Amino acid sequence: DLELDLQRCQQLSVTVLTDHQDLSNTELKTITNSTAPQQYRIRAKLRTYKPQKLHQSVKLHCSKCNSLQEVPYGDDFDFILHDSANTAPNPELHNTSWYESVTWTTQDQKQREIAIHFVKHDEMLQHPEDTLLMIEGGTLKEIWKLTKRFKCVIPVRSTEDDLELLDLSAPFLLQGNVKYYGCKQCSTPKPVKSLSSIAAEQQPSWEPTEIAQVLGIELLQYVFVMKFTLIDETGALNAYLFDY
Repeated sequence: DLELDLQRCQQLSVTVLTDHQDLSNTELKTITNSTAPQQYRIRAKLRTYKPQKLHQSVKLHCSKCNSLQEVPYGDDFDFILHDSANTAPNPELHNTSWYESVTWTTQDQKQREIAIHFVKHDEMLQHPEDTLLMIEGGTLKEIWKLTKRFKCVIPVRSTEDDLELLDLSAPFLLQGNVKYYGCKQCSTPKPVKSLSSIAAEQQPSWEPTEIAQVLGIELLQYVFVMKFTLIDETGALNAYLFDY
């Protein structure tokens, strides 16, 4: 458990990097006065690390604009889904040449209209584990149920002419238990009918990177980010950990 290991490091008087034995130890003051990049080996104590809670270390990174974003909470997604459910599915967009549609109305007080569009291949529906579907009017709970059975789920809403993605504050794609987000700044969302080009492939893979590309989405990647403050007798040094 990394969190416990970090706490132990703080309790110990000194932590030592055991790699790079060919390098002699360098004082932190010397490092801070040097011009980067250089390679050093240090002997130092861990003063602090941030964030204190490891789940807060996971961020969303855009490789195009190099921005780091917080991972949205599930409540944000639920709110966007609830808001999009106010737009009723457009019957004129159902059952096209590349997807088959199923609709129903919930029996609760709200009587939500739900539409699910199953993408076809060679004019035929595929096995659930190979199928991408699009859903209108679904709740977060309903969408998670669908991700357990189908390969990909894309939440959408109706316009007059086509289905469109929801606000990019929400994931544009769900696959298994992973939510995929797009960069608001760098994405230029295209109509959902752009997916028909993948459906026409000989063996559609429905990979997130390919889906993002045809939909004009700059895919955000999950990264792990931490900041360590190290000290010795001569000074302090901030060290940053960044990895996909």
